[in-house]
Amino acid sequence: MGLKFTVLGSGSTGNATIVQGNGKTMIVDAGMSAKKLDELMRERGITGHELDALFVTHEHSDHIKGLGAFARKYELPIYANEATWNAMERHVGVIAPEKRVYMETGEELTFGSLAVQSYPISHDAAEPVGYCFCEDGVKLSLATDLGYVSEKVKKHIIDSDVLVLESNHDTEMLRMGRYPWNTKRRILSDVGHLSNVAAGEALLELMTDRTKRVYLAHLSLDHNVMDLAMLTVNNILEDNGHFFKKDEHPLRATYHDRPTPWDEVGRK
Repeated sequence: MGLKFTVLGSGSTGNATIVQGNGKTMIVDAGMSAKKLDELMRERGITGHELDALFVTHEHSDHIKGLGAFARKYELPIYANEATWNAMERHVGVIAPEKRVYMETGEELTFGSLAVQSYPISHDAAEPVGYCFCEDGVKLSLATDLGYVSEKVKKHIIDSDVLVLESNHDTEMLRMGRYPWNTKRRILSDVGHLSNVAAGEALLELMTDRTKRVYLAHLSLDHNVMDLAMLTVNNILEDNGHFFKKDEHPLRATYHDRPTPWDEVGRK
């Protein structure tokens, strides 16, 4: 069967991704209102009643804004590590004990032939994680909200068939932007967000012959635009000898206000 996914939305206004494999449908994060999540899913022809589980990366509001209401509406089990549960508890309302699933960082869970593994990332949250999904020999990795791409992160997400990677900001746009300096310093730090240049440099190590597509994600509305992110990353790849035919170019866009097309992982 392989994997199939759509990024429902990505950015500071809200994050959520649907992943399907082995007859299961998972959602990673619920950073918009339940109503908005329903609207975005309808655009891709699915409903919350088809979901089997909800995985949480960390407790920031752009990842859990609609989590409580959405999970209760569809009676979804919620998977998160203990530190994240403790940090988000007061924000998500009452969750039935049987729907609270503790998934240790680094743990791998299997749903038939679909494997889901979390891995630690560097971000200013309680215990933030990314996720890798594997089935039928194909691998999808979700890697956003990264202060930097550590060796541990590289070990988990290298050799992905498809990678969703943060390309949050253009450093000069951020430096010249309207944010107060302490916020800029936080974004630029090792527990902040990945810049366009940092994303491009990381891909020099992460992309292999197996990598088909890379989705640039979690772009700042104030300090980035997709065309600039694409250009910066592409220039870094080309400057280091990575050239692609137009119809085989791996870079793809995500959006803050609409879902990406369905993508069947492992296929062009």
